[in-house]
Amino acid sequence: MIYIEDKSFDKIDFQAEQLEIGEYDNCIFSNCNFSNADLSDILFSDCEFIECNLSLTKLINTAFRDIKFNTCKILGLQFESCNEFGLSLFFDSCLLNNSSFFEISIKKTIFKSSQLQEVDFTGCNLTGSIFLNCDLTGSIFNNSILEKVDFRTSSSYSIDPENNRIRKAKFSLQDISGLLDKHDIIIEK
Repeated sequence: MIYIEDKSFDKIDFQAEQLEIGEYDNCIFSNCNFSNADLSDILFSDCEFIECNLSLTKLINTAFRDIKFNTCKILGLQFESCNEFGLSLFFDSCLLNNSSFFEISIKKTIFKSSQLQEVDFTGCNLTGSIFLNCDLTGSIFNNSILEKVDFRTSSSYSIDPENNRIRKAKFSLQDISGLLDKHDIIIEK
């Protein structure tokens, strides 16, 4: 298994050229295409992905430790397939539609200015996470731990307080209706 440190990868198509299995520490991947690639059994530590396409990438036992995704297209990823040990993620201006965080723990994760439509957070532990200016249209929160999660600047969420742990979670008054969706009531200003 190889070990690569402090290396920059720019404009590489990893659909055509498989990323070698190994450990990537403090690397930067910029404008790379990982769409439909296989990143299974690779360890990424303190890496940054900038303007990359990671849509439908295979992540079986992939380790993401202190990883930043900036302006990335991350459609349909199954994060629950990742190695959960040390799993730490940060998303800024990303498209995460149709991805899944099913039953994993991603405490204190920051989702900033990202689109998270139809994302599955079922059974996910998001304690202390922040959704800053995010679109959560159609995302699923069921049996999720949302304690101390900040939703104040995000919109279009639908969260059932009876099926999720939301103690000390923060919501804005204008989007509070997302906690009442199951009652099919009309709220007017």
